[in-house]
Amino acid sequence: MTDSSRFVLTIALLPLLSGCIVKTAAETAVDVVSVPVKVASAGVNAALPNQKKADQKRGEELRKQDEQRGKEARATAERCQSGRPLPTDNCMAAQAPPAR
Repeated sequence: MTDSSRFVLTIALLPLLSGCIVKTAAETAVDVVSVPVKVASAGVNAALPNQKKADQKRGEELRKQDEQRGKEARATAERCQSGRPLPTDNCMAAQAPPAR
């Protein structure tokens, strides 16, 4: 291969090489731009509580409160039926059938 044919081949291949270089540069630019966004979103996710966990915790609290109200209602009804109500017991409400 002569020097002139090598030169022509090199010139002919330059557009192909520049496409690779441009693609690589574009991918690098996208990575550089997206890294701060990824870091910021990870920080936000770590700082804020998980909504699902918060919902589960609130549900557990509500169930515990409901259980406590049920225990108190059963104890009130039992005291009223046995004829030994406390001064704070509302026997009329305890004897009423539960609302549905």
